[in-house]
Amino acid sequence: MHRAYSGHLSGMREGLGTGKKSFVMAKKKPYLDNEGRALPYPWLINTVLFLVGGSQTVRLKFWSRHPRQAAERTLRDILAISRDTVYGREHHFDIILSASNAEDLFRLYRQYVPVNDSFETLRPYVERHKNGEENVLFPGKPDMYATTSGTTSEPKWVPMTHKYLKDVYGKMSHIWTWNFVKHRDRIFGGHIFPIVGKEVEGYAPDGTLYGSVSGVLVRDIPAIIKKHYTAPACVMSIADYGARNYTLMRMAMQHRDVTLWATANPSTILELMRTVDENAEELIEDIKCGTLSANFEISDNIREELYPYIQANPERAEELSRILREKGRLLPKDFWPWLQYLSTWKCGNTKIYMEKYMDDFDWDKTYYQELGYIATECRFGFALDESNESVLFPQFHYYEFVAEDELDSPNKHFLQIDELEQGKRYCAYVTTYSGLFRYNMNDLVEVGGKYYNTPTVHMVSKVNGIVSMTGEKLYEPQFIEAVHEAEKETGIKTKFFVGFAEVQDSRYHFYYEFENENITQEQADEFTKIVDKKLCEMNIEYEAKRASFRLHEPQAHILLNNAYARFKAACLRDGFRDGQFKFNLLMQDEKRRDKFSLIERLSTQILEQANAIDDAVRERKQRRLKQKQERKTGKLIHSASPAQRKENKETKAEQKAAAEAERLAQEAAMAAQKAAQPKVEEPAQVAQSATEATPQAAQPMTEEPNKETQA
Repeated sequence: MHRAYSGHLSGMREGLGTGKKSFVMAKKKPYLDNEGRALPYPWLINTVLFLVGGSQTVRLKFWSRHPRQAAERTLRDILAISRDTVYGREHHFDIILSASNAEDLFRLYRQYVPVNDSFETLRPYVERHKNGEENVLFPGKPDMYATTSGTTSEPKWVPMTHKYLKDVYGKMSHIWTWNFVKHRDRIFGGHIFPIVGKEVEGYAPDGTLYGSVSGVLVRDIPAIIKKHYTAPACVMSIADYGARNYTLMRMAMQHRDVTLWATANPSTILELMRTVDENAEELIEDIKCGTLSANFEISDNIREELYPYIQANPERAEELSRILREKGRLLPKDFWPWLQYLSTWKCGNTKIYMEKYMDDFDWDKTYYQELGYIATECRFGFALDESNESVLFPQFHYYEFVAEDELDSPNKHFLQIDELEQGKRYCAYVTTYSGLFRYNMNDLVEVGGKYYNTPTVHMVSKVNGIVSMTGEKLYEPQFIEAVHEAEKETGIKTKFFVGFAEVQDSRYHFYYEFENENITQEQADEFTKIVDKKLCEMNIEYEAKRASFRLHEPQAHILLNNAYARFKAACLRDGFRDGQFKFNLLMQDEKRRDKFSLIERLSTQILEQANAIDDAVRERKQRRLKQKQERKTGKLIHSASPAQRKENKETKAEQKAAAEAERLAQEAAMAAQKAAQPKVEEPAQVAQSATEATPQAAQPMTEEPNKETQA
């Protein structure tokens, strides 16, 4: 390692020089808002990030020039640390470490350590850690667990060691923040709006916390940066997602000088902008009065924590009101004139969400960067420029790869990081300092170029985003592209779409949520024929299977309005965490297909229920408008005090009790009526069951409309 310093002082100069150059270039760019006001230059923060992040960037450059040496060094270090653990003894780490060269080391590692194709093979070891046992996968105990929500299986509990959090994740974060400054040197001259997971969600049996890695890291960031955050971390503890989204935007929009917006999933941006659209007047009123609406379910303790951060800003409220009058909507390009940076995922299936808000930002001012190849299990790397390519960090993880055409082979050939070829696709396997050994990420990545001698990659899809019922090997990106081509050819736009394979019928089922709610089934069928045609053009195997009738014609399904939001709400109720909510757009998953079948436009009953929900939303808006008028006349205090909130709760409780009493009376009357009637035949019973399932089918997109419907 000493050679990285003694022989590469020129690299340090190069790294620092690059940063200095970027500062100079950045200062030439306009940092004036629409009214000519300038954004301050944060020289102190920039200097600190320049020194800390710049030094880590120099190390990255060095090891990127020597990826094979980095791979050997990293693997030896991980194995040496875990040599005397339960897993290390079982898999002969001492023998592997006896290798005299890199080739023997890699060969012995493959020989003695099996591939962990799923988390289940590692779960027994993790469970021992959770119950207090030390030295199982790594020395000692983990600092925390990062949990991921499972679909059909128990959630993953990914252990995070102290070394991984501080020496790997932390140092990568230094480079990440330094990269912000490199592209926009005044980014910390205003407020920043990061959206992270909940810091603590609970504790393992031995007392070790579990939650979000990003939440824990935000907790530990220096105060000099944390003071620029738009909201404290407690916002992410708000249980109701509608209330949480409202609070996030309430806290962020009170600041005119937001410069950075960072969130992993671009679908979150769509949800937050929908929140702004639905609550624009209320947001403006809250900002004017220095309040937080009492219409949202937020616990008293969180409200108390938020009060010091809530500002009354009539001037800002008037500005937002003027934008709303003139533009008809509140958009980031208008209400955040200094927005310098937007960082989200831009690869894989996230593109379909990204395209929905491209007109909402001023891309001449806002630098839009791929967040990077990041997963709960491992932070592989991130983009350092405008491309969507993530730079891999060979000094922090040990990587292995299997070529796409060998994924189904029983004798896979594992490649090292320096053996990848540009333009080809691979499945990624990773070994980390947190106890993951030869762990299959189930990610299909494509090599784009090189950062010095180390390949850069971008996410294509999950490997299980490849569906093959009859050998067609249909890829998720092909399906996405086919739908987009059909949009261009027909002029029909989709808000959301998803495809499912049905093996029993050898048929694909494509579900669409169209922008135009009046699209007929006939139009949807014609749209699907074009999708089918495009898939035949893109995939020769798909075409052959369709021509031989081994694959039948795909079937079109029309979804209710806000189908994606309804599906997400259902998944969140099933235990998903919002920050981890992502799924394939092409899959073979009967459980998920069943959820979409429930929000399909199947009957007038479902449509009637959906209309009822829309009516409830309109009533809520009218009620809030009335409250606004009452506030102007002094009849209503917008932000409820503790005493007022108590009174509101008591009133709600009384209303709930009255409603419950009425419901019970109705049920008793219906039961009496039913007892006096003859027995219902089987068809009627089926119809009744369908009717009972209808309300569940048409659940609203957020918790708030749901409450209105219940009320």
